Amino acid sequence: MEKKQYKRILLKLSGEALMGDTQFGIDPDTVARMAGEVKAAQDTGLQICLVIGGGNIFRGMAGAAKGMDRAQADYMGMLATVMNALAMQNALEQLGVATRVQSAIQMDAVCEPVIRRRAERHLEKGRVVIFAAGVGAPYFTTDSGAALRAAEMRCDALFKGTSVDGVYNADPKQDPNAVRYDELSFSRVLTDNLKVMDASAVALCRDNDIPIVVFTIREQGNLAKILRGEGVSTTVCNQAE
Repeated sequence: MEKKQYKRILLKLSGEALMGDTQFGIDPDTVARMAGEVKAAQDTGLQICLVIGGGNIFRGMAGAAKGMDRAQADYMGMLATVMNALAMQNALEQLGVATRVQSAIQMDAVCEPVIRRRAERHLEKGRVVIFAAGVGAPYFTTDSGAALRAAEMRCDALFKGTSVDGVYNADPKQDPNAVRYDELSFSRVLTDNLKVMDASAVALCRDNDIPIVVFTIREQGNLAKILRGEGVSTTVCNQAE
């Protein structure tokens, strides 16, 4: 794949990626490894925003499915993303990477509120900015939060680090004949209901012409490879057929 030139990207990580081989919570060794991946990418001169899900601690949809009020459950999930953001901030700063956490739910004792111009200034000064608490409202996923922040910060692309190496026409963990796509259009993803991100996130990226690059974050050094135009991934964009 031809190498793309990026100046600023948003990296979206699932909360489950922070668990490592554990069943719940935050694995410090895994967080440290992922922080190393972010540092290696930033060392190339890239400006990086981060959004991390909260599914390793609490998932709002799961709580709602068990009878909780959906809005209440979603707010709990947002607080879980703040915990993950603080863990990643700690790991990055131990590597010498200046980092700021901005939360859509104001909590001045631990992080900044989301202020776009302040976030842009942080990026220009070489800091990593971690956006937490989604969009600050229930009924939206962290995928939607990632797409919103990518548009707001005028990112060149949204990189989604997952447990699989791209987008398939079926679940590769269940179907050995599943076929991976190299490129897809936003319209195809929405029409075929492919599980890239939720529909509102995909539509927001489409409308703002922000490519989504799906790759596996579980392979060490893979983010740097994808940024160099190497490795295996799927790119979702307006130009794809």
